[in-house]
Amino acid sequence: METTLRGVGVSHGVAIGEVRHMGTAVLEPPAKQIPAEDAEREQGRARQAVEAVAADLIARGNLAGGEAQAVLEAQAMMAQDPELLADVERRITVGSTAERAVYDAFAAYRALLAGAGEYLAGRVADLDDVRNRIVARLLGVPMPGVPDSDEPYVLIARDLAPADTALLDPTLVLGFVTEEGGPTSHSAILARALGVPAVVALPGAGEIPEGTVVAVDGSTGDIFVNPDEEKRTRLAAEAAERKAALAAATGPGATSDGHKVPLLANIGGPADVPAAVEAGAEGVGLFRTEFLFLDDSENAPSEEKQISAYRQVLEAFPEGRVVVRVLDAGADKPLDFLTPGDEPNPALGVRGLRTLLDHPDVLRTQLTALAKASDGLPVYLEVMAPMVADRADAKAFADACREAGLRAKFGAMVEIPSAALRARSVLQEVEFLSLGTNDLAQYTFAADRQVGAVSRLQDPWQPALLDLVALSAEAAKAEGKSCGVCGEAASDPLLACVLTGLGVTSLSMGAASLPYVRATLAKFTLAQCERAAAAARAADSADEARGAAQAVLSGE
Repeated sequence: METTLRGVGVSHGVAIGEVRHMGTAVLEPPAKQIPAEDAEREQGRARQAVEAVAADLIARGNLAGGEAQAVLEAQAMMAQDPELLADVERRITVGSTAERAVYDAFAAYRALLAGAGEYLAGRVADLDDVRNRIVARLLGVPMPGVPDSDEPYVLIARDLAPADTALLDPTLVLGFVTEEGGPTSHSAILARALGVPAVVALPGAGEIPEGTVVAVDGSTGDIFVNPDEEKRTRLAAEAAERKAALAAATGPGATSDGHKVPLLANIGGPADVPAAVEAGAEGVGLFRTEFLFLDDSENAPSEEKQISAYRQVLEAFPEGRVVVRVLDAGADKPLDFLTPGDEPNPALGVRGLRTLLDHPDVLRTQLTALAKASDGLPVYLEVMAPMVADRADAKAFADACREAGLRAKFGAMVEIPSAALRARSVLQEVEFLSLGTNDLAQYTFAADRQVGAVSRLQDPWQPALLDLVALSAEAAKAEGKSCGVCGEAASDPLLACVLTGLGVTSLSMGAASLPYVRATLAKFTLAQCERAAAAARAADSADEARGAAQAVLSGE
């Protein structure tokens, strides 16, 4: 019998295939005492396993490149955390085996995160994966992971660790479904980068029997279990229609009546550039520079290393626009040499621009490297600060840019509601705004972007979030300046039309989403987008807003 389930669609496309479940294994080692004379040997085993797992994560990252590389390098740093390793060795000293000591030390750290209000709940899946990898190595058993299969399949898992998601083979994994996660979780971001249809936050997905045929619609979040032939045929036809529309849509982003909306790419480093160029990106709307700083959590990269990486990206877009976000450290991206270790709620503490203003030498080096990297190139360089709260923040950043001799436009990210509410004030100091809708939603609704239980509040269709976007865009228009969106909201083709109607002047997204957004924008006039935006803002919920916009654009 056919049934329909609804999760959160996070990566466009339709996948139809048989279910395969993520391999699981009992990795809780027995609690047994060891003689005191074995402690040194067990400590050595633990250190070797930790280093081997960290090396494997880094190697996987090097293979995957881009955003996946940054995520996996962060996991490697987690594996090598000196406090965790010290706790492991202490437990071995009092009689635990290496594997039991690792298991218990990680469990204690996990409980600590949960006790802090689960702000870092999105990192718990990463922590569990690191623990499992270390314990599995110590026990000499295979790591649970992606199933072996010669035939393509739809993967179902409780959650997907970054190390698994990063190296999924899209020729075999038609799509995936997870019980946990949210629209801005690592799994969702990496799925979009891979171009694999995906649905997250679907409770009970693990109960779908192995071998069951399902159809996954990564755009709507619908999962059709045991679809009949008619449903399969219709979904396949819709997928073919979308593919044809994508192939037909080329050139710069624009509405059907010629209103230009530059379509830019979000990248994590040079490895992401080829996909962006191939997808027809008109430039870069968000260059996340954190990846450079994850190689060594205790030291900032040298000016020379930064210059080399930045120049590779800038050279790829001659006479194009490249928007670079300076280091956004803190919260879920801690760095030992920058981030306070005792903050009760890191997202509300010292992160982003606040961290850089506390460490002006790090900011100065990065801005100087950007100035040197862009010297002599025809690229239109723009540099923006994360986590700008008010005009004082914007002025401090603009002053730092000028002091570094940076010849570029200076901008501010709107991720804190205060920046949207006082956008005209912020724009007295900077030349453009860029809306980071992931964090803006998080702070607007007090809803952790990594926690699946509050994913409905992370939905970028929430009317309150659209109101803040409209405020920012209206302020930029009044000041004669630009206001783009570089959050995950821009990757939703229907929402891209609404954002355009709200007055947003550019859209930036993962390369895989660019063709979908380009093709959809080209179907509608600016006036239609404006009417859809007004209808969405008049709604009272995200679902109502989406439905209202859809009704306007479909002529209902």
